[in-house]
Amino acid sequence: MPDQTPPQPQPPARPQPPTRILLADDHALVRRGVRLILDGEPDLTVVAEADDGAEAVAQARALRPDLAILDIAMPRLTGLQAARELSRVLPDLRILILTMYDNEQYFFEALSAGASGYVLKSVADRDLVEACRATMRGEPFLYPGAVDALIRNYLDRVRDGHAPPARTITEREEEILKLVAEGHTSQEIADLLVISPKTVERHRANLLQKLGMKDRLELTRYAIRVGLIEP
Repeated sequence: MPDQTPPQPQPPARPQPPTRILLADDHALVRRGVRLILDGEPDLTVVAEADDGAEAVAQARALRPDLAILDIAMPRLTGLQAARELSRVLPDLRILILTMYDNEQYFFEALSAGASGYVLKSVADRDLVEACRATMRGEPFLYPGAVDALIRNYLDRVRDGHAPPARTITEREEEILKLVAEGHTSQEIADLLVISPKTVERHRANLLQKLGMKDRLELTRYAIRVGLIEP
């Protein structure tokens, strides 16, 4: 006789906890607007904010979020510098760059730094939520309209034998450059980076020589031009 036992109902699938997000931008109004977008979604929640790259790294190490959303132009450490550091110390952390810069060089540097996506602030209300979800699925995200142009440009350069330009200065020299341009003294920089003032001076001299510059003013102008600090 066949078994007449009715099938037992399956328990409902347990909902996944929301993605825990660290948001770093040096403008409080931007953070507030972005947080409203993200916290309005049931699967996303902002658990920490930072107003510079160094604080973003510290918050990420302390709270271990799932995703970090980083602006590029921030004090102390840029978003790209913070992304490189976070990729080293928290390799499982997903990273998105949220920026006003529609810039090919920044895009390639962001990917090199470990970011999974690049979103423009001008369309954050349209793209950011999907970028977060794509990143957490392990998929790259680029803002619409840029993908074809960036890939075509990159392939053209590779075909012509021109890879993306190599960095002319080291990561440590970039840190020194940013802090010099922000007006910190050698002693202050030494304290921030836990190195000696003599080491700071040596890096500064190397920067001047590599970049063909003669003083702090020229270093500051260069730092603004390459997006390490805002004018």
